[in-house]
Amino acid sequence: MARYRGPRIKVCRSLGIILPGLTTKSTLVRPYPPGMHGARRRTRRSDYKDRLSEKQKLRFHFGVLEKQFKRYVAEAARQKGPTGANLLSLLESRLDNVVWRLGLARTIPAARQLVVHGHIYVNGSRVDRPSYRISVGDEVSVSAKSIQKEFIQNALGESATRVRPQYLEFDPAKAIGKMVTRPEAADVPFEIDTQQVIEYYSQQL
Repeated sequence: MARYRGPRIKVCRSLGIILPGLTTKSTLVRPYPPGMHGARRRTRRSDYKDRLSEKQKLRFHFGVLEKQFKRYVAEAARQKGPTGANLLSLLESRLDNVVWRLGLARTIPAARQLVVHGHIYVNGSRVDRPSYRISVGDEVSVSAKSIQKEFIQNALGESATRVRPQYLEFDPAKAIGKMVTRPEAADVPFEIDTQQVIEYYSQQL
């Protein structure tokens, strides 16, 4: 299955929530499912639908394909501690997410493009893999060649007003960020029921 490249606000409407990593919109102008009968649709949600919806929120927000997401769930289950909290920590530690949370891009897809095009360095070495896992103590920076580019300067200017999670530190003057603690479940910027996600995969792992 290829990465989703369709209308982003349509996904948010179908899930009934704004996903900040997917779109810059702050509210849903039409807070009902897309389609001709979306505003009048009043079907009763099943337990399966609830579990699927919670899973899709995380998948689309972080831009992770189904097969890859399932591997994250399996890895979270093998780690010590609550599986749901481990899963969110793994997803928040992705390089493309960290670049977005630092304020270097307006969305996670935009941050992924920065990474793939070689603008981002980790501990002084270029990393072009969006799924690269950032660990506590790692420094994330913009390459010396890229820092003077107009779109990077615009992003740094906007980053001054960005609210960053507590697990990250950022110096806009040097365009260097650092992960100071392990991400926690509370750091995800929208409400999510991880128990529903784990139950969705309970028969598949």
